[in-house]
Amino acid sequence: MRRLLLVTAATLLAAAGVASAQDATMSFFVTSVGSGKGADLGGLKGADAHCASLAEAAGVTGKTWAAYLSTSDTDARDRIGKGPWFDAKGVKIADDVASLHSDANAITKQTALDEKGEVVNGRGDKPNRHDILTGSKPDGTKIADQTCGDWTMGGAEGAAMVGHHDRMGLDDSAAAKSWNSSHASRGGCSQDALKGTGGDGLFYCFATN
Repeated sequence: MRRLLLVTAATLLAAAGVASAQDATMSFFVTSVGSGKGADLGGLKGADAHCASLAEAAGVTGKTWAAYLSTSDTDARDRIGKGPWFDAKGVKIADDVASLHSDANAITKQTALDEKGEVVNGRGDKPNRHDILTGSKPDGTKIADQTCGDWTMGGAEGAAMVGHHDRMGLDDSAAAKSWNSSHASRGGCSQDALKGTGGDGLFYCFATN
């Protein structure tokens, strides 16, 4: 009986270890590629599917993914689960929604990796790809008329609020260093317009479970 208890305890400990390791698998990334149609992502449904497809291709399965994007009736902060979230190398980005939207988050160019664990080009790199689509205010809530038609527009009209994943901009202002709310795109929602201000139609993906 005692031997059985020891074996059971060892099994439980091993299972706990596995669970702990799984908790630190990738649950946050920047998309390595966008839709190719500027800010037309096929709405939230299309953006979420893009996150899931990239994660699966990178070998991460069993998670439900949500794009960090606000729309006219949805706040990005309410879409992404409770946390904690880890990048592709197991570095913790934030414990929860509150810390993610505070100075406590650990989002930098070195941690805001794509789903393959690779660094995404930032300010000073060619091409610069640091403008990340969010449509959000710094607190993760929606910002009026800056979601490119709720992520269905990819032409000369509209605008999208973007953040800087590398926390760098033209100056040292809070906006320039914001990961989720730096400035609006200029010249519309097309791929060329997004590239013109230092972007590539990329966005953040979070695992909700």
